[in-house]
Amino acid sequence: MSAIEVSYRIQGNGPPLYMVHGIGSRKTTWDSLIAELQEDFTCVSYDLRGHGESPVPDTPYTLDQLVEDLEALRIKLGHEKIHVIGHSLGGMIGPAYARAHLERTLSVGLLSTAAGRNDEDRAKLKAVGEAMGSKGVVPVISTLVERWYTDEFIARRPDLIKMRIKQVEDTPENVFLSVFDIYSTTEMAPWLHEIDCPCLVLTGELDGACNPRLNHFMADQLPNSRLVILDGIKHSILVEGPERVIPHVRDFLLGLK
Repeated sequence: MSAIEVSYRIQGNGPPLYMVHGIGSRKTTWDSLIAELQEDFTCVSYDLRGHGESPVPDTPYTLDQLVEDLEALRIKLGHEKIHVIGHSLGGMIGPAYARAHLERTLSVGLLSTAAGRNDEDRAKLKAVGEAMGSKGVVPVISTLVERWYTDEFIARRPDLIKMRIKQVEDTPENVFLSVFDIYSTTEMAPWLHEIDCPCLVLTGELDGACNPRLNHFMADQLPNSRLVILDGIKHSILVEGPERVIPHVRDFLLGLK
């Protein structure tokens, strides 16, 4: 096992809810959700390997290693069974964890993630990855920001956009490229049917890379799923619209208690 000890926080009381962020993000991305969920759940948020305050092992990383890090954290904290919710890449780590440890998984939240990509979807992601690989991550950050947020939000909240850009800038470039490669090449379609625990599938209507078509596919493949499409929002739903995400996550989780 090649797991590392990640940097984590524990907030709240109740059944454990492990919260997995996306590419170049941080555990603080979950703060708005934690504020509303900590009365009913023990919220465990952590920095992925290579991110934030976690160690930075040599790249490349694999999806299996990210799953092992999550399982090592569960073992360290002594939780017998856990809810897992993830955003973007985290929304792939959650189902992959459930596939490997279904007996430990109470539910999975798949937020702003993707499965069932077609050739065009894969080509677009490959082009972004190649651009970052040749030009560097920071020089193409404006393209990423436009994919993550609506124009209205970019204009209204430059402070949050600046914070997100700094997170990306502070993430080692080799780490960012490695986890982007995991996100862009992982295809969950062949095995989603194995995840028979309750699943919440939620995305933004205007999310280009994790669009409603792919989320309808995931919901159809998962044996026990609930699908939510939030209108008028792109990829970074935890930053741009946490108040819209929270009711769906709360209702889903409380319905399982």
